[in-house]
Amino acid sequence: MKLDKIHHTAIQVRNISESVSWYTENFSCKIEYQDNTWAMLKFANTSLALVLPDQHPYHFAIIKNDLSVYGSASEHRDGTSSVYIKDTDGNNVEILKLPDN
Repeated sequence: MKLDKIHHTAIQVRNISESVSWYTENFSCKIEYQDNTWAMLKFANTSLALVLPDQHPYHFAIIKNDLSVYGSASEHRDGTSSVYIKDTDGNNVEILKLPDN
């Protein structure tokens, strides 16, 4: 059985640039994307998204090729598309399709 892959976990922060600075000064990670509303930091085994509470929910993202079974997908400025769903306990799960999948 082929297991699904978790792409990233997203945590809410107060200030994107301050949080990016803190994470990159304290850990070996690479900035994949950054703007005023969110950033993506790449680690060896996964990625960490830093998001503002009024812009994005906290969540983790699972890569899938077919988003249609989860709902209507939204296109994102980084070329990905996704659908947000909630698990049985109300946790936010992003079903993510990468641009090259």
